[in-house]
Amino acid sequence: MTRAPEQGAELVAGLRRAGVADVDDSGLARALYSTDASLYRVLPRAVVRPRHPDEIVATLAVCRELGVPLTARGAGTSIAGNAVGPGVVFDTSRHLSRVHSIDPDARTAVVDPGVVQASLQAAARPHGLRFGPDPSTHNRCTIGGMIGNNACGSRALGYGRTSDNVAALDVVTGAGARMRLDGSSGLPAELQALVDAHLAVLRTELGRFGRQVSGYALEHLLPERGSHLARALVGSEGTLALTLGATVRLVPEPAVRALVVLGYPSMPDAADATPPLLAYSPTAVEGLDSRIVQRLRDVPAAVVPDLPRGEGWLIVELTGDDAGEVADRARRMAAGAGAVDTLVVSDPAEAAAIWRIREDGAGLAGRTSDGHPAHAGWEDAAVPVEQLGDYLRDFEALLVEHGLQGLPYGHFGDGCVHVRIDFPFGAQHEDGGRPRYRAFITDAARLVARHGGSVSGEHGDGRARGELLPHMYSPEVLALFAQVKGALDPDDVLNPGVLVRPAAFDADVRVAEVAPRRQHLALAYRHDGGDLTAAVHRCTGVGKCRADLTAGGGVMCPSYPATLNEKDSTRGRARVLQEMLAPGGPVHDWRSPEVHEALDLCLSCKGCSRDCPTGVDMAAYKSEVLHQSYRRRLRPRPHYALGQLPRWSDLAARAPRLVNALLASRPGGAVAKWAAGVDQRRDLPAFAPQTFSAGWTPRPDDDRPAVALWVDSFTDHFAPEAATATVTVLESAGYRVVVPPADTCCALTWITTGQLDAAERILRRTLTTLAGYADAGMPIVGVEPSCTAVLRGEAAELVEDPVTERVARATRTLAELLTGTPGWEPPSLAGVEVVAQPHCHHHSVLGWSTDEALLRRAGATLTRVGGCCGLAGNWGVERGHHDVSVAIAEHALLPAVRAAGPDAVVLADGFSCRTQLDQLEGRPAVHLAQLLAAPPVRG
Repeated sequence: MTRAPEQGAELVAGLRRAGVADVDDSGLARALYSTDASLYRVLPRAVVRPRHPDEIVATLAVCRELGVPLTARGAGTSIAGNAVGPGVVFDTSRHLSRVHSIDPDARTAVVDPGVVQASLQAAARPHGLRFGPDPSTHNRCTIGGMIGNNACGSRALGYGRTSDNVAALDVVTGAGARMRLDGSSGLPAELQALVDAHLAVLRTELGRFGRQVSGYALEHLLPERGSHLARALVGSEGTLALTLGATVRLVPEPAVRALVVLGYPSMPDAADATPPLLAYSPTAVEGLDSRIVQRLRDVPAAVVPDLPRGEGWLIVELTGDDAGEVADRARRMAAGAGAVDTLVVSDPAEAAAIWRIREDGAGLAGRTSDGHPAHAGWEDAAVPVEQLGDYLRDFEALLVEHGLQGLPYGHFGDGCVHVRIDFPFGAQHEDGGRPRYRAFITDAARLVARHGGSVSGEHGDGRARGELLPHMYSPEVLALFAQVKGALDPDDVLNPGVLVRPAAFDADVRVAEVAPRRQHLALAYRHDGGDLTAAVHRCTGVGKCRADLTAGGGVMCPSYPATLNEKDSTRGRARVLQEMLAPGGPVHDWRSPEVHEALDLCLSCKGCSRDCPTGVDMAAYKSEVLHQSYRRRLRPRPHYALGQLPRWSDLAARAPRLVNALLASRPGGAVAKWAAGVDQRRDLPAFAPQTFSAGWTPRPDDDRPAVALWVDSFTDHFAPEAATATVTVLESAGYRVVVPPADTCCALTWITTGQLDAAERILRRTLTTLAGYADAGMPIVGVEPSCTAVLRGEAAELVEDPVTERVARATRTLAELLTGTPGWEPPSLAGVEVVAQPHCHHHSVLGWSTDEALLRRAGATLTRVGGCCGLAGNWGVERGHHDVSVAIAEHALLPAVRAAGPDAVVLADGFSCRTQLDQLEGRPAVHLAQLLAAPPVRG
């Protein structure tokens, strides 16, 4: 729908007059909300973030008056295009996120629609209760979104769908009627008349099996089902009414959980074995394909748990209150499952690692086994579980017939199969690839109907499958759907184009319109065929970046928990970059203000490159944007000062005491901070009186194996004691230390500020120098994690030369070298409490698991802090970033340090991390080398 600018202004003005405070029709907001986790791109006219349910009602009234479509959105993780629309999109997740009450006796909770499912679980847990439905997106999806789609998740076998767990709803219908609905509400007269006239089809065509989610769940209106309108509205995808609040049912949390992993020769074989397993009363039976596991194994530094032999697995969860009974049931089931190999898991940490593979399935399946992008579209079809094996065989044959690939997985106990498929979308294909997409989807719908199934098994129909409902339902049922829509939303204001009078499923496909971008780029985009378009479209919108990952040691995305703004999530930034490359939108080019506003609070921490299951690397994209925006143009002051800090540090090293005195003085420090673009509240770190390189005495040749200790600019000029300690540890481990020349710089500060031409030149010189050590058989050990990570990461994107790979292969962290040294044993850290903040690049590029294993082997009592310190090199000291930098530190790091005992050792290999701790908390932290060189003595 296209409207003149004055009509857009009328909409915003009308909303504000109606008391709606948070209204945004900026190009940035429209770009952020133009898509969800689906294929579809529909630019809204405005975004509303309601602060009170009354604002939802007011928004609807204005939209009805002006004839503007209205679409509800929770976390935006909808895979079928349920949460995008051409009018107003309202986001409940920003403000309407309270759990109002928990009633342990009634086992119910009263919640806002924007409450994240995991937050509800946390509130219910002290009462021994939980909300049953458990989607893989549980740490970011909202209850309102789950109600909209009738979400199910892995544990629907045990706890049912969302519709089975809704006790009451507060809603406003599309006609503007505000209603409180529960099982005793009865039906409005118009709906009751429709039910009475269609009893036969309601009883025969709807509600045939648990995962028949497509269409409206009108079977709940039958008298034998309690005429429960609230449950009938669950799964209506915001097309009939809007949820203002909900009372949901809670269930007891079982005392014991066990996981049984069963390996089979193939996924269809695993499906064939599923029906007999249901006799053991599992809460979940999940299917997992070996190709998805291999995708995880291909992720750098990923830790993949061991699985039984097989090419397809069933992950079966058994629960109960008696550990012996659950264990016995697990053994009996494993023995009779007909699997080629089995694994019974009782350790919660091991079980959680296996569940994480399954939960990241939507992201991991975003690439086929040969690296092609794979898309949603045919994402969650379901069949009765007895039909599942045959359906999978026919489905695989259909993929082959159409020349396509997909990685299936899903809720096999419910007969629901998830898959992403390498549809050939893009402007380089005929009509953007839509004809092949339409041909396959149409055949797939016919196939699932032949097996008695549903084109959607849990995500709803949305824009992806509404057009396919005639393959499932009779004309009478489809007409009934339209009559119900007419009764509750007579003006078709709510989410038009979804379910009733559906839009064509191949219209508005985001990637169909976008051309490749391969020319005049600074980075290689090696894993995306040199195509920036393919790189930024790695983001499928599953929204893991909106979750708080710190408890599990994750990093992505540090700024989002601090601001809770969509633009500060990895997904939000990716969406803006996708809009920059798309035709006809509000974001036009590299220098668009929307692009720079979205990227401003990106710390370049690279957390997304590890924690995002699709492999988005926003740090790289930000560097490219800054490079393209400022190439041959005047840059911001921090780019010249902080972005070239190693150069200025070399000058300061000629008179460090004089420079330190100048910077420590009030006028000198203020002028220096202004010139460098540094926030005046920041302290400037002091230069070392003597650099490590200036004090280094080369060791004589002897028979010990040689190791090249690469001392970066930060360590050399600001923390030479870390390098000195590294020498001590390496020599005590039996190595002869060789130090490369001091002018070998990784160019990281140039990279993060987008000065990529200079970075390539500097890095090429460094790699050429270091290659001599690598070619001599020496491992290269870095001191500073961020700089070491460049040699194993960004270097290959900037310098396409054989020396890059040779240096990367030779580069080690200290922990990696030591744990690989025959006969080396760490000093005892028994009784030592260690609070460790892994550097973001260490976690993301190098992997910190080796360091963790070393510390535990040494006997330390270890607390690993997730998240980021919030400084991130130059980012946290720049003007405009201070408050967010502090908020990030307060999210995980500072609370963990404050909770530690007074004798605890705070471990932080990153210079930025140690600086942040010193400036914000006054707490000294040490490098791993310093801890190993002088371990504390505990009596």
